[in-house]
Amino acid sequence: MSGTRRVFPESFKREAVDRVASSGLSAGAVARELGLRETVLRRWMMQFGTPATGTARRPNTQAPAPSPSDLAAENARLRRENERLRMERDILKKPRAHLRIGLPMKFGFVDEHRAMWPVRVMCQALGLSASGYYAWRCRPESARSAANRALTEDIRLIHAESSGTYGSPRVHAMLRAHGRRVGRTRIERLMRRAGIRGLAALPRRTRTTDSRHGYPIAPNRLGRNFTTQAPNQVWLADLTYIPTGEGWLYLAALIDMHTRKIVGWSMRQTLHTEIALDALNMAIERQRPAPGLIHHSDRGIQYAAEAYRSALARSGVTPSMSRKGDCWDNAPMESFFHTLKTERVHHRIYATRAEARRDLFGYIEGFYNSRRLHSALGYISPAEAERTAA
Repeated sequence: MSGTRRVFPESFKREAVDRVASSGLSAGAVARELGLRETVLRRWMMQFGTPATGTARRPNTQAPAPSPSDLAAENARLRRENERLRMERDILKKPRAHLRIGLPMKFGFVDEHRAMWPVRVMCQALGLSASGYYAWRCRPESARSAANRALTEDIRLIHAESSGTYGSPRVHAMLRAHGRRVGRTRIERLMRRAGIRGLAALPRRTRTTDSRHGYPIAPNRLGRNFTTQAPNQVWLADLTYIPTGEGWLYLAALIDMHTRKIVGWSMRQTLHTEIALDALNMAIERQRPAPGLIHHSDRGIQYAAEAYRSALARSGVTPSMSRKGDCWDNAPMESFFHTLKTERVHHRIYATRAEARRDLFGYIEGFYNSRRLHSALGYISPAEAERTAA
C-alpha cells in the first residue's frame, strides 16, 4: 500500500467530525488519535458543517508551538476532566433505577450520596440542576413522601431477609402478613424506584446468526488456517450486539488477518443485510484489495444474501463460510469482539445508541486500530503492522 493515497469513506469522515464535536478534544488531538493530518480533519469539519472553533490554527497556516505553561495548564485541565468523568462513571454504575424515575427520587439519590461525590458532578451525570436539588432539599417533606420512605425501608428489610430473592408479589404478601394494608401496585412502584428486584433467570444471549435460509453456502476455504503473508489476503467478518438504554445496537465488522486491523465496520439498530454491506463497502473503499482476497464469515443470512454475494463478486473477493455452529472457524473475529466488550463495553452504560456509536468509533479507530498493542502481531499496533507490510 506504499505510495497510494489513503481513502476514507464518508461514514468515517462523519464519525471523525462528530468525535471532535462530542468528545471535548481539539481537532488536532482527534487528528493525531486517528492518524490524520489536522488540515484534512478540518476540511471535513467545514464540509459537514462543523467549523473549527477556539484558538486552534486555521488550515494552511502555521500554528505556534505551545509554551510549557500552556502544556501544564492543559494537563491540569485534562486531569480534572478525567477525574470528573471517573466520578460520573462510578455514579452511573450504581443501580440504574434512578435514571428512569422522577425528579424527587433522583434528588433523593443525590442527597443520599453527597458525602461520596460532589453534588454538582452527580447532578450533571443525572441531568439535574444543582440549584433545583438545593431548592428540593429545603422543602419540608410531605406526609406521603415520608410514608413512602418508611415503606421503602421495610421493603428493603424484607428483600434482604430473603437474600434478595423476593419480588413484589412476595414482598407484598409479607407486608400483609405483618398487618400492613398497602396495595401491590404501590409496592411495585416503590421497588422499581429504589432499584429493588427479585432474582430472575439470566437473559438469553441475543442471536446474531440466522442460518435458516435457502441462500447458497460457500465452502470453508480456510480450515482454521488464519496465517497470511501480506495484508488484504484474508478478511474475517461477523456481527455482535451492544446494549443501550434504547435497545440493542448491532455492530458489523471485518478484520484483516495479517494486520488485525478493523478494515470495515457499520453500526445499526437492525440486523438486516445492509449492516453487513455497509461494513464491506467501507473495507473495499478503504483498502482497495486486489482480486483473490478471501472473505470468511459464518453462514448468517446477511452474508449469504444475494446482495452481499454480488458485492463480493464485483470486487473479485472469494467467499468462505464456517461450518454450521462452529465458532472456532472464525476465532480471531470472535476474539476481537471479546476484547471490545472486555475493554470497553462492559465498563460503560450507554443511555442511547448515538452515545454507544461515538464511544465504539473512538475505541475502534482511535485506540484499537491505531494504538493498541496486539499479542498476535508481536505487540505492535495494527497501524504499525500495516505500515511495516507496505
